[in-house]
Amino acid sequence: MVNQPGHARVAQGQHKGFMAAFMLALTFILCLTQLQAFAQGRTISGTVRSAEDNSALPGVTVQIKGTNRGGTTDAEGKYTLANVPDNATLVFSFIGMISQETAVGNRSTVDVTLKGDQQQLQEVVVVGYGTQRVKDATGSVVALGTQDFNKGVIASPEQLLQGRAAGIQVTPASGEPGAGVNIRIRGTTSVRSNNNPLFVIDGVPLDGGDVSDGGRDYGAGTQAARNPLNFLNPEDIENISVLKDASAAAIYGARGANGVVLITTKKGKAGQKSFNISANTSIGSTLRRYDLLSAGEYANAVKTAGGDPSSPAVNAGASTDWQKEIFRTSISQNYNLSYGGGNDDTRYYMSLGYSDIQGVVKKSDLRRITGRINATHELFNDKVVLDLQLTTSGVNDVYVPNSDNAGFEGNLIAAAIQSNPTYPVRDAQGRFFTPEGYNAQGQPQGNAFRNPVSLLEMIDDQGRTRRTLGNLGATWRIIEGLSYKFNLGLDNSVSERRTSIRRNIPGFDIPNKAGRAIIQNRDRSSTLLEHTLNYNRKLGPGNFDGLVGFAYQKFQNRGAFIQAEQFLPEADEFFPYANNIGAVNNQGSTKAYFAGSDRNQSELQSYFGRVNYNINDRYLLTATVRVDGSSKFGPNNKYGAFPSFAGAWRVSDESFLAGKGVDLKLRANWGRTGNQEFPPNLTQFRRGFDPNNAASSPDITPNPNLRWESTRQWGIGADLGFLKGRLTATIDFFNKNTSDLLFEALYAQPAPARSRWINLDANVINRGIELGINYDVLTGQDFTWSISANGTYLKNEVTNFSGLYNTGAINGQGLSGAYAQRIVGGRPLFSFFMPSFTGYDDQGFGAYTDPSLGLSYQGTAIPNYNWGLTNTFGYKNWGLMMFWAGAGGNYIYNNTANAIFTKGNLRNGRNVTKDAASSPENAVNPPLVSTRFLEKGDFGRLSNLVVSYNLPLPKSSAIRSLRFSLTGQNLLLITGYSGLDPEVNTNKAIDGIPSLGIDYTSYPSQRVFTFGINAGF
Repeated sequence: MVNQPGHARVAQGQHKGFMAAFMLALTFILCLTQLQAFAQGRTISGTVRSAEDNSALPGVTVQIKGTNRGGTTDAEGKYTLANVPDNATLVFSFIGMISQETAVGNRSTVDVTLKGDQQQLQEVVVVGYGTQRVKDATGSVVALGTQDFNKGVIASPEQLLQGRAAGIQVTPASGEPGAGVNIRIRGTTSVRSNNNPLFVIDGVPLDGGDVSDGGRDYGAGTQAARNPLNFLNPEDIENISVLKDASAAAIYGARGANGVVLITTKKGKAGQKSFNISANTSIGSTLRRYDLLSAGEYANAVKTAGGDPSSPAVNAGASTDWQKEIFRTSISQNYNLSYGGGNDDTRYYMSLGYSDIQGVVKKSDLRRITGRINATHELFNDKVVLDLQLTTSGVNDVYVPNSDNAGFEGNLIAAAIQSNPTYPVRDAQGRFFTPEGYNAQGQPQGNAFRNPVSLLEMIDDQGRTRRTLGNLGATWRIIEGLSYKFNLGLDNSVSERRTSIRRNIPGFDIPNKAGRAIIQNRDRSSTLLEHTLNYNRKLGPGNFDGLVGFAYQKFQNRGAFIQAEQFLPEADEFFPYANNIGAVNNQGSTKAYFAGSDRNQSELQSYFGRVNYNINDRYLLTATVRVDGSSKFGPNNKYGAFPSFAGAWRVSDESFLAGKGVDLKLRANWGRTGNQEFPPNLTQFRRGFDPNNAASSPDITPNPNLRWESTRQWGIGADLGFLKGRLTATIDFFNKNTSDLLFEALYAQPAPARSRWINLDANVINRGIELGINYDVLTGQDFTWSISANGTYLKNEVTNFSGLYNTGAINGQGLSGAYAQRIVGGRPLFSFFMPSFTGYDDQGFGAYTDPSLGLSYQGTAIPNYNWGLTNTFGYKNWGLMMFWAGAGGNYIYNNTANAIFTKGNLRNGRNVTKDAASSPENAVNPPLVSTRFLEKGDFGRLSNLVVSYNLPLPKSSAIRSLRFSLTGQNLLLITGYSGLDPEVNTNKAIDGIPSLGIDYTSYPSQRVFTFGINAGF
């Protein structure tokens, strides 16, 4: 069950009455006006609608050109003008729309459709603790609206951004619904701490930690936790602003080193009531599958590899496509209702959404229900403004036994792609087939083969997460230009995961084959208190805008788990076991229960200020400082100061560029931001419990001098405009230098404790260039065409470091302790170090550049460049959007091929790809970690293709707008990578040091087609 969002009722302000005398006078004036109109001119009426969705536009100004006479449209977009001359021209104007002039002629009804002015719509962007005009921005800020987002099946907000803006790289961990996402803004800076940006939703900074637990290793490896942002309905998002440089992000100080993503949800508009319904259905399939040997090809391939094709273990006589057995055509659904409106005093927006996102692996699923209420109410002649934003969600996950690592038998996908294609799914008795057979008790006799279908059917793994995020703000406009705001934010999530492994699963070495159950719980919450004072006034030759504030945020996190095994046979009747965890045999010699728990909390106290000074809209200056105090650090360094400075010069406003048709603004910035994203309570002495020895021992030794991780960044940029704004471009150069890296140093054992947190004596430098171009190629009445492109070049390097740390664990038979990456000075983070493979010798053994198999640098997992290209076409009521994205200059280590697709695996009775079967490799050649399995990660992808149609509706229709769309996602992938998808990142950390760019039996990505309908009333 999931939480059902509560109902809320927002009271609207009551219209004021008028005195009878005033009404009589008004009636007399109106009558007189009508008589004059009848005598001198005609009455013109009509309706103004939006070209985007055919919705009525209230508040549009309608003016008779050359006069000061006119009016505005009502809530239904209608207007009436009296006494209009026959030769009049009407001017229609509205904020965010392109003004339009229309000659009246001999008509009495003039209907108009206004088109959106994208330049005006993006003129104001959200920044930290406020908004700012784009023309006044001194820092590097990217603003994306709903028209810019990726379309289709979207599980989390990061997917809306993928490929859409320069300097932002989004890499999904896999194609599994709700899987984690790595988002990097201007490169990777940290060695051990979190590299994801700070997310701020409607003014509330999120914790950033996992709100659910990853899967414990019950015999098929461990799993990473789901994306903590899955609770947010993408349909509720109005816009996303990304603060990329230090001058923009420094207002968030200790949490802004990796950039800041500000998400603003939709709100109601005064005078415009709207009720919208949207529904879509999606059909997906695997984009790529492994080209494996069929049953008919398998026996001869085994013989070539030196195996015995006549053995029953090699040829069981069946023909099974194991990939077909675990993969499916996915069907996903998404439904949304929203209602918004209000008046000058009260505005409201309410929404309800439901999503069911199926994965292409059978059973895998994400179901989400969300409810949101946004409301604003103004009191005391607009002196006081109250704001409420509240969202609640329930997310249900259905997991499959696929993991980041696994033993020799493998996880689900590993088992499927290496299973013998001559094996049947079930034997003659209807039991899951295993070549070793079953004993007299009905238990599988061996552990060498895991039947993939049995893993799906005999493992039940489900999780549910309930999360509520809300904030209440009160703004007091004290005097003109001076205002105070109080903000209270609350974020709470509760999750539970229940995993049941049935008795007698072939290939599972659970004691006595008697099943296993695991229950995990996690409760995470944060509370935010903020006070800000803003002052805006004319000062000297310019405009002064100042902000000071105080913030306090407390984070709490606790969890617990219990694991039980040795289930009695009678428990099979009540499978899943996690729902009846007491049905174990407590009399056995093997321990039936194992449990654990954790709890921690931290606090962050901050003082901040910002000054913007705008001199004649020509010279723009910004200064920001934030002082943060965190309980995570020792007593000697609890506080850190993070300043920034920026300036901009609107060169095109100078006399020497006036009238040249060029809009040019130059920008420069410098700043320092921080990072404190490591677990709390680690600068103090801590003992740990060793369950194997049933005793506690020292775990962490204290470090009272641990300092903040700090990133100094400077950059220069230019914003250009040509052709009266039809062609715009932005270019930025940046340099980020991160020092005092937070790092957990492990003691060589035996030692008094396990580890100690230190500031690593090293720097991580990211340098790069960003370019964005927007061009309205055609702007006709019937046909439009616009192009948007972005590109980023990035160089990452570790400097001033003389140490060496290994990471990137590689799994597979005979690969215990193997790794593929190192952190060393003079190279990028996530650098691949391994022998250079040159081919095979005459006997089919691997040959290497260095016979001693010395490790050498082979490249990095961090892309050197990424790009995005969007073409948008419009013809009357039709629309077409095509979006391409890509990246390159990086490498991917194909751990799947290393572990499975070798001649040795084929000889031992496992399946491989046709390329591996036909290779000259000797079956006893050891599959060493080498460049044999290191591949270029360059790719180009047709990510989005959307065809839409706005149905013209009669004026009398109760439906305001009706839009149909067909969306294709991930339609085409161009790459040389032999795996399923180059956009992948399996967690292969060693001792907590993260890895990047390693692919191990990853969940495949989907090609999806979505049909959608959106109706407005």
